[in-house]
Amino acid sequence: MLTLVGNDQPGIVAKITNGLLNANCNLGEASMMRLGGNFTVMLMINSEHPSEDIRKAMQSTCDDMSLTLHIDQIRGRLHQHHIPDVRVVVSGSDRAGIVAQVSQLLFDAGMDILDLNSDVAGTNEAPIYIMQIEGLATQGIDSIEKAIDSLPKNIDVSVHPIETFVG
Repeated sequence: MLTLVGNDQPGIVAKITNGLLNANCNLGEASMMRLGGNFTVMLMINSEHPSEDIRKAMQSTCDDMSLTLHIDQIRGRLHQHHIPDVRVVVSGSDRAGIVAQVSQLLFDAGMDILDLNSDVAGTNEAPIYIMQIEGLATQGIDSIEKAIDSLPKNIDVSVHPIETFVG
């Protein structure tokens, strides 16, 4: 797993993926996104070269772009995806604990979270925290809908089934 983080700037994805191609790396699953003015990359790579050789091949590109590079050995399980069947959208006044409270509630209701994205909207004086969570409703969507009723009324939550056609 190759992880990069640094200030957001044009060309990160192109330069990093070209550098990995030149280092004879095969790219797998990836998550690349802008977070608060930074850009982060989590990328599964496959290579016959040791991690240190990949690091050396990528170091000048990372230095030029002021990116921090980290490589971990992992056991990749490609093509063994869990397909989400529920999406939960949450918004409310930004405050400490909202992610912990909602994620615990969803876990207790049988939701296996596969993906969580969040953002802060509103103003500095009245920030609004927004989360989009996808996962598996192992105890059914009804269990999740019942559980969200216990959230404070100033948190808006909607539950949507995801219909995915595979094949």
